[in-house]
Amino acid sequence: MLRLNALKIDLKSSIFLLILVFFAINLNAQSLRLKIENESKSAIAGASISSGNKIIGTTNKSGEVSISSNDIQDRTIAISAPQYQPLSYVFSNLQEKNVISIVLTSENELHEVVVTAGRKQENIATVPSSITIMSQKEIQVQSSINTNLSSILGNVIPGLGTTTNKATNSGQTLRGRQVLVLIDGIPQSTPLMNGARDLRVVDANAIERIEVIKGATSIYGNGSGGGIINYITKKSPLVDSFSGTTTVGATFNPIHSKETFGYRVSQFFNGRKNRFSYVIGGAFDYTGLQRDSEGRPLGQTDGLSNSSQSNAFVKLAYDIDEHTNFNVVYNFYSSTQNAKYVSQAGVYGQTPTIGVRGTEPGKNAGTPFNHNFMFTFSKNNLFNNTQLDISAYLNSFQSMNRYVASGTAWYGPGQTMINSNKNGTRINLNTPFKIGSVASEITYGMDILNDVTFQDLVDGRVYIPKMDMLNIAPYAQLKVDVLENLIFKGGVRYENATVRVDDYNTIASGPGNQGSIFVEGGKIPYNATMFNAGLRFNKYEIFNPFVSFSQAFAINELGRILRSAEESTIASLETDPIITNNYEAGFSSKFYNFNLTAAYYISTSKLGANLVEVDGRLVAQREPEKIKGYEITLDYRFSDKLNLGGSYSYVEGEAEFDDGRTVYLNGSRIAPPKATAYITYKPTSDWYLQLSWVNTGCRDRFEPNANGRYNNSEGPISTVNLLNFAGSYAFNKNWSLNLGVENLLNNSYYTPLSQYRAVNADYVMGNGMTTSLNLRYKF
Repeated sequence: MLRLNALKIDLKSSIFLLILVFFAINLNAQSLRLKIENESKSAIAGASISSGNKIIGTTNKSGEVSISSNDIQDRTIAISAPQYQPLSYVFSNLQEKNVISIVLTSENELHEVVVTAGRKQENIATVPSSITIMSQKEIQVQSSINTNLSSILGNVIPGLGTTTNKATNSGQTLRGRQVLVLIDGIPQSTPLMNGARDLRVVDANAIERIEVIKGATSIYGNGSGGGIINYITKKSPLVDSFSGTTTVGATFNPIHSKETFGYRVSQFFNGRKNRFSYVIGGAFDYTGLQRDSEGRPLGQTDGLSNSSQSNAFVKLAYDIDEHTNFNVVYNFYSSTQNAKYVSQAGVYGQTPTIGVRGTEPGKNAGTPFNHNFMFTFSKNNLFNNTQLDISAYLNSFQSMNRYVASGTAWYGPGQTMINSNKNGTRINLNTPFKIGSVASEITYGMDILNDVTFQDLVDGRVYIPKMDMLNIAPYAQLKVDVLENLIFKGGVRYENATVRVDDYNTIASGPGNQGSIFVEGGKIPYNATMFNAGLRFNKYEIFNPFVSFSQAFAINELGRILRSAEESTIASLETDPIITNNYEAGFSSKFYNFNLTAAYYISTSKLGANLVEVDGRLVAQREPEKIKGYEITLDYRFSDKLNLGGSYSYVEGEAEFDDGRTVYLNGSRIAPPKATAYITYKPTSDWYLQLSWVNTGCRDRFEPNANGRYNNSEGPISTVNLLNFAGSYAFNKNWSLNLGVENLLNNSYYTPLSQYRAVNADYVMGNGMTTSLNLRYKF
């Protein structure tokens, strides 16, 4: 009996000890309560909550779920629900005691998180900058109208020039300055010699979202005076699964259909098995003959008629453990024109340049190839919860300009091509810490970039010599919650770059090497320290203001300076970099279903890069510049079925000479005012209908020259109005049909570029009505 009693006591003690151990293990665990709902405050049941690659909860009929903080990796969860795409949510505090409400929309604009502004994942409401994010749904809607990314961005992004309807994006500046284009952080732009083909470097189907950070930024490198456009490629799923999307489609002009037929095929797979995940896919897009509203073939100068676009994409990832992972990304893109028509020049201001049957001499113009490869290693528990990201990448890019029978900058016929090869390493760390009780963090690291860019003629003549740049740039960004809901961000970046140019001869402008100048090469050193600072007060959704100052560094258009050399040594040329200062104030406001953002900015630089015409050539004007403007966006959701919104952006810029005289910057830099509006209607969950409007206003700043004509890029711009339509119908959860109509009213118009260029060959009308029909299958 004594032994039995002792056994009972031991059993009770063991159970008691187990309970103590259980509580000890979970002592630091915090139960977080989430409520997932839509914009009408209705609960969303069956939404999956996951972190890492594990599902950690599912919402009940009331849309609520409790999850343990111990199950949350890197303070980030993913929320998935039927009819919604995965949404990432980052917790600022894992000790929340109240119910956290998270609102999903059917479009799921992914406005909760932005990653490129400070090179780490952070809530957009904490960033003291103007930011526009295009979600995958928005990209899908716009690409059903036109798959040209420069058109997609020009129709949506405030402050960015509208599309040129060409294979190049000349004139599509952001806030009047050069924009740096990235794919997952890999630079695509060629600032040493801007070929204006950097917006069309990846297929829209490979993109998960597009982040546009406006204004100069010192956290990124060469060429970001106007801001950053970062294409974030598709991510693999967070939980074990296998899925795919197949798209087939056709495009044509329904009014003047002859030879306008084009087609599109796209296939993407993504999946995860335990620690391994992947996204693999590709797309091919052929554009038929483009015609204006009256049925005439468009002029073919840098045109898109009879052009082919192909893209191959692979992303592989492996989670070594819950804190460590690596991924490999490869993307190939090509877009070239096999023209069946050639341009018949019109007369500027009178008759358009049109296409006539013929064969373009020379090689196919466009982007023959754009290769991107990146390997990334990440670890989020290095020391003191430090996040480490190390990336090594390479980019190999070639653009082929069109053949010209008689060059203005060289003797005889010719065709140039720009080659750019970049390889680099990015080391980025983020360490959270506290100053007393004040939450803070520092993001720091180093960028190393080798950029080799040159421009030759296909016959072997050197147009722009090889520019070999090595840039080593350490940086640091501090974020401090100065007061409750008052966030300070400040940083510094040191640019240490050297461009090496070998001895070269400028290209001959006449027979017998006439006009060629020998230039002694050498090294061009660049050293500059960039700063940025900003404040954002985000306590109230109804008024969330910010102010900021930021700088950017650009070795801009160095190739144009070298090819136009009139001195015998590199050291004699004006090759100083452009340092841009951006001052900005703005706010966002959300009240019930109404959203409003506004920003005013001033951008200055002691040196300019305005391209002006001198003796038939475009050269960079180096006088100081001042640009200012403002942007407004708003939208209102009447219900889950009806939503409308719009934007307005205005920019103006001037250069100032030593004598105090000022001149306006021309159309290649400053876009006319732009207004956009849209209305979406979803009568049922199966239907989606959108009508959108794009307006480019007028701009008339220059007088004709002594010869009675306008100088290059100084022509007046008249108002252009375009109405587009996009609609989709889901037959079931797998099959859907998408219809897009560009220029719904078949308006007759000249693009802003064809107007301001004031060149006969570029005086080309815009597209007439174009219809796209796409069938999509998802599994």
